[in-house]
Amino acid sequence: MGCGGVRDKLTANGQWTLDGSDGELLLHTGVTGTAARMGHRLTIAMRSWQATVQWSGDDPVEVAVTVDLESLDVIRGEGGVTPLSGAEKKLVRANATKSLRTGKFPHARFRSTAIERDTDVIRLIGTLEINGRAGEQTVDIRVEDDGDSWRISGAAVVAHTDFGIKQYSMMMGAMKVADEVRVTFAAGHLKATA
Repeated sequence: MGCGGVRDKLTANGQWTLDGSDGELLLHTGVTGTAARMGHRLTIAMRSWQATVQWSGDDPVEVAVTVDLESLDVIRGEGGVTPLSGAEKKLVRANATKSLRTGKFPHARFRSTAIERDTDVIRLIGTLEINGRAGEQTVDIRVEDDGDSWRISGAAVVAHTDFGIKQYSMMMGAMKVADEVRVTFAAGHLKATA
């Protein structure tokens, strides 16, 4: 179901505010190289984030998201020669924060510059800032009626190379994190009560 006829979901000022308590923001990495089968495909949760959506009637007109990159938490790793241990999760986290240069650039930010609707998909086109660089980013979002709340889900692909982020590698590059990272988002927003 699309998001037409959604006036009852709006706050008094026509704005939604969502954060990590409303849902999840996940990164899904791949592995590449001649020794790729030895590496883990990771699922990483970003625990601290905030999104605001400005509405004009039934239409979203601006979306802004800020993610605290230090909040990244390695949830699981699939594949690999052995299961991903707790110590390895800590090492992955340390390597990721180093690659993202979170000491200098602690946040990733997205702000829409255009919003397109096609039946049940809202396409956000905007600017993503990460690692001190900015680039165009597209995010596809769905809003579905879930009874007393609205269910929002979305996905995007972000490439390391687009933002000057060095892909973590091992064994002289025979195994490294794939350039493209899939980002997924799922959250709920309670409908306004009369």
